[in-house]
Amino acid sequence: MIFGYSTNAFVKFSLLDSIDRIARLGFKGVEIMGDRPHLYPPDYDKTRLMELKKRIEQYRLTVTNLNSFTLFAVGDTYLPSWIESDPQRREIRIRHTIDSLNIAHQLGCRNISVPPGGPLDNGISRKEGFKLFHEGLEKVVPTAEELDVKILIEPEPDLLMENTAEFRSFIKDVRSAAVGLNFDIGHFYCAGENPAASFEQLFEWIGHVHIEDIAPSRVHAHLIAGHGAIGFKEIFDTMRRLGYNGHISLELYPYVDTPEEAGKESLAYLAPILGESELNIDW
Repeated sequence: MIFGYSTNAFVKFSLLDSIDRIARLGFKGVEIMGDRPHLYPPDYDKTRLMELKKRIEQYRLTVTNLNSFTLFAVGDTYLPSWIESDPQRREIRIRHTIDSLNIAHQLGCRNISVPPGGPLDNGISRKEGFKLFHEGLEKVVPTAEELDVKILIEPEPDLLMENTAEFRSFIKDVRSAAVGLNFDIGHFYCAGENPAASFEQLFEWIGHVHIEDIAPSRVHAHLIAGHGAIGFKEIFDTMRRLGYNGHISLELYPYVDTPEEAGKESLAYLAPILGESELNIDW
């Protein structure tokens, strides 16, 4: 298991510079932001991609995940979405997902994370949203299966799927093992759940884990590990007991002014807890 740090905390730096800084902090993995200002697929020709691969190999890093959630290059944090009423807008999200799968494959990354659809503010019902999302997945699953790269849906507060029950309701109608779950610990806490219990209920679909802390208020705002109320020991113990062997990535995108300090403090806080839980982390 590799512990990585997401480049989405380093948007004031280039992708190559971000990788340099993450490696110097002592992380063995890097989650790459699949969007501008980092790795938006249309911006990367063969030459740029080879340069990126060389930099990753230079530090012997593992790409823990390609984070394909946001689309700032052509939209915003959530849009274009899987569930917009305009089919052309949905097609942008579909195309981005296929491009991201291809990039992940070329980087040796075994998964990408995608948004769960939404927000539901355009007159589309949850039932219709699920239908549109399933239709979109049908267009990208063949590529994922061919490349052996998983599409991991990431539930988030106020979107189509934000909790355990909603994800389970959706995934039961997915017929491909190429679709799974990016388990963001903080998001399930924000949804009012015990992340350890949610992890156990969703374990069969989990392909990657996001780590951040959340305040006791459960407001969705990512915090440095140790600055909030999440009980990481219980979660890590659950991961070990169930035999989780995917990667984990620290995601601290609010700390764009101090990403290295935030990463260093979080790593110092989490390392002994991970050690106590005897998770098989490659340090």
